[in-house]
Amino acid sequence: MVKAVLFDMDGVIINSEPLHHKAYHLMFDEVGITVDQSLYESFTGQATLHICRQLVAEFNLDQSPEALVSLKRGFFKDLFYNDPELDLIPGVRECIEDYHSNGLTLVLASSASMGNINNVFDRFGLDSYFKAKLSGADLKASKPHPEIFLKAAEASGHAKEACMVIEDSTNGIKAAHAAGIYCVAYNSPNSKNQDYTLADTVISDFTEIRFENLAAL
Repeated sequence: MVKAVLFDMDGVIINSEPLHHKAYHLMFDEVGITVDQSLYESFTGQATLHICRQLVAEFNLDQSPEALVSLKRGFFKDLFYNDPELDLIPGVRECIEDYHSNGLTLVLASSASMGNINNVFDRFGLDSYFKAKLSGADLKASKPHPEIFLKAAEASGHAKEACMVIEDSTNGIKAAHAAGIYCVAYNSPNSKNQDYTLADTVISDFTEIRFENLAAL
């Protein structure tokens, strides 16, 4: 029986992938590199610093990974407050409210920085539903490493066998699988060419996993 749900944020709770795409490509232009689509898609679900370390190595950049992170986050911050595309994923607020009202413990487990997490939760009024928020940017390992989901399960207060992850990225799904936690893959229209092979269930609409349907999973 599911007692806790561990949510990813970008692409699952919030439709931020288009903003991240814009912010990353503004950063790529700023440092003079061309990142092809397949390489960019491989970054989905990873922490920004981890991505920037890969970029420095791949393109032999003079800038430090930390400098790239600062550039990208500056662009994203401007877009966060000014881009009209930013909104919650359709149906996810109703899903969160449904789980909370039925006594499930909710934990946020995102690769985003805690600053971005808090900005999103403040803007959309989500704090009251979640017991804990974990940022992969504060951990030693990035998805697909299972660390974030193991810590999120621990923060929920329930055994990992009683937890369920909701993810939209290859890296996040691999992390949940490596952690040994049941994983629902959200087939997001904004996260392109992700591999759902290791997911236990794939959905395209949050009504498919309302509380009343969880026993059938």
